[in-house]
Amino acid sequence: MKIENVKLYNSKYAPNARRVRMFLAEKGLETPMIDVDLAKLEQKTPAFSSLNPFQGVPTLEFDDGSTLCESVAICRYFEELYPQPPLFGLGARERAEVEMWQRRAELYLFFPVAQAYRHTHPAAKVLETPQIGDWAEVNKGRALENLARFDRALEGRPFLAGERFSIADITGLCALDFLRPARIALPEGLEHVKRWKDALSARPSAAA
Repeated sequence: MKIENVKLYNSKYAPNARRVRMFLAEKGLETPMIDVDLAKLEQKTPAFSSLNPFQGVPTLEFDDGSTLCESVAICRYFEELYPQPPLFGLGARERAEVEMWQRRAELYLFFPVAQAYRHTHPAAKVLETPQIGDWAEVNKGRALENLARFDRALEGRPFLAGERFSIADITGLCALDFLRPARIALPEGLEHVKRWKDALSARPSAAA
């Protein structure tokens, strides 16, 4: 289904933007997209800053010129309009479980991996000034420590929040796929994380 009353400012290199693209793909939704060249700092131009003063993608612009920013907030908007399939859970308990695991995936996996990338990769110098190598190493260690926790949590369940695929899994896959540019090797022996990653990568939305 095409949604024409909005446009999504996007970057194919930004994992936060990918989260929204995956979410839309799971819903079977399409929106007009405008690519923002982060390497050329288009996100810092006055025109874009007027849309999003925090100068980040994704940014969703409505026909009236108003905007909605932050990936999970944008996903929640589309969930309310198009609740099937449910990606934030059904019922009080399941919604709370999804919220918990989405938060954990974001804080304990997505964030440290992103910090490792932003403070080590040469392409990220324009995004992170100054790059602090020690901070990158701290976050690499945190990501590896937390991957072991996720591995234990995934034992006996197909998805982070239980039996149903959710936004928590989208955040998880985007973090796992960002390990490589962040120069973090997925440790051997995390069989549940590997099984989970393989299953998520096989979904059509992973190519979004």
